[in-house]
Amino acid sequence: MNRLPGLNALRTLEAAGRHMSFTRAAGELGVTPAAVSHQIREFEDQLGIRLFQRTSRKMRHTSAGEILHAAVSDALRSINSTVARLQKSTNKQRLKVTAAPSITAKWLVPRLDRFLYIIPDADVRIDVSPLSPDFARDDIDIAICFGDGAYPGMNIDQLFEETVFPVCSPALLSGIRPLRQPQDLQGHTLIHFDWQAQGATWPNWRMWMHAAGIRDFDDSRGLHFSQTSLAIQAAVDGHGVALGDSTLVADDIAAGRLVQPFDVALKGPSHFAYYVISPRETAEEPMVRAFRDWVLSEAEQTARARS
Repeated sequence: MNRLPGLNALRTLEAAGRHMSFTRAAGELGVTPAAVSHQIREFEDQLGIRLFQRTSRKMRHTSAGEILHAAVSDALRSINSTVARLQKSTNKQRLKVTAAPSITAKWLVPRLDRFLYIIPDADVRIDVSPLSPDFARDDIDIAICFGDGAYPGMNIDQLFEETVFPVCSPALLSGIRPLRQPQDLQGHTLIHFDWQAQGATWPNWRMWMHAAGIRDFDDSRGLHFSQTSLAIQAAVDGHGVALGDSTLVADDIAAGRLVQPFDVALKGPSHFAYYVISPRETAEEPMVRAFRDWVLSEAEQTARARS
């Protein structure tokens, strides 16, 4: 019988083939790119087959590498799925959740104690990722994602209808340059969250200023962030005025850390929202259903408090 490579070698092959990059595979696996390269080279030497063609600019599978990568990917998915089922059969209270970074930081984590109060012995594991989840590969039970709601094969519930409006520290309302009308924003630092996807743009300062009737302003200045939660935190810390999602700023407004200086608000792009999703075949498992019901209940409470 031919001696097969170990599981670490197979995981390395799968990651390298999926990313088509030793550097990105190394980042995922927590090793160096040199270690990934060495592992792949040993694998090729052991098999006597070249699996990748490398140039200075890019990497691609050989025909044999493509066949082997598909087989290894399927095998690892099957192993992960089987292990997950075995773990769930012996630990009914385990739940792995993946969620987008901003809603995790600003909404989910501050409420998790309420879920643990309902199910005290729950073993909840939170994975933070901006990417659409791969339930089979990553052994995920349920996810909270930001997107357009197109998740084939999933049980889908929308959490919120988002509006966007300026928020700032209360100190800015009565500071050296008090905020009394929208034009006063031109004397303050604007905090930006930059987001575009599938031809849609999340409401930005240019859109808001236009809705507020202001035409002459410089929308390029200020602080720019790639995550809403960071933009909101910068506003809490008094660094300027941010455009906040109604859901993500709700707790800070309720606690007095932020205020909404103006009433003008914009709606987010049609269909783009936060959704709680899980595979249809596991959506009614007790822990998955309990967490989904709790999240939907919390979302309803947030919406009521906001209105």
